[in-house]
Amino acid sequence: MHPINVMVNGIPGNVAGTVARHVAADARFELLPFSLTGPEIVQAEAAVEGRPVRLIRPGQRAEAIAQIREQYGRFLSVDYTHPAAVNANAEFYCRWRLPFVMGTTGGDRQHIEQTVRGSDIAAVVAPNMAKQIVGFQAMMEYAADTFPGLFQGYTLEIRESHQSAKADTSGTAKLMVGYFNRLGVPFSEEQIAKERDPQVQSLRWGVPEQYLTGHGWHTYTLVSADKTVRFEFTHNVNGRDIYVLGTLDALLYLERKLAAGAKGQLYTMIDVLKGA
Repeated sequence: MHPINVMVNGIPGNVAGTVARHVAADARFELLPFSLTGPEIVQAEAAVEGRPVRLIRPGQRAEAIAQIREQYGRFLSVDYTHPAAVNANAEFYCRWRLPFVMGTTGGDRQHIEQTVRGSDIAAVVAPNMAKQIVGFQAMMEYAADTFPGLFQGYTLEIRESHQSAKADTSGTAKLMVGYFNRLGVPFSEEQIAKERDPQVQSLRWGVPEQYLTGHGWHTYTLVSADKTVRFEFTHNVNGRDIYVLGTLDALLYLERKLAAGAKGQLYTMIDVLKGA
């Protein structure tokens, strides 16, 4: 089996850089020395495991993609860019027939889905690429479908903490709101308590200092009306490897689907987990 050509977009961002390093070190993949980046990036190159990677700004994209395709043939794209860019990025990938895995949060998810389904490509799009957390979400969805109203009368608190560079509210936390609503708890995305201050994260939350620049801590607390019952669900992730490993699995899954002729298909990490 020939290695899968992969272009990781979002370098020099932290998550994109971590994904690129893993891709470069994995014999199943070939990291292409290019990365789509934002207009705010002034440098022309970045280094991944000692390899130069050319950073392509928005105005250079069309010409660069044509050259990359001519040189390397078909390749998969990984998107860990910026929440404000995901809709335009999805449109670009579909217009240029570039199958992609998108782990970037934010954007109009319905628009992204419609864009992919109306295209000639397939993609894996998920607000969270960590397989174990996605499995936990699936359990919550099962509970919401099977036991609607189970926590009626309870109050809910959702707290999430991420590195200061994360611009938006956690997509994982926002997804969980819908499950708790169906379980009978009124709650809105605007009520999510979002922490981005490293000092607060270290002193009050207990996030290890070495992970202040890369972590995802979530706690969901349910309390009964009379305050006698309390449920708490917590998943704390230090570092980014858990997301990277899920991203690599998503690339392998997407490649299998493309080999089978998939077009206009949008897959999620649940599909990746099932391997269907």
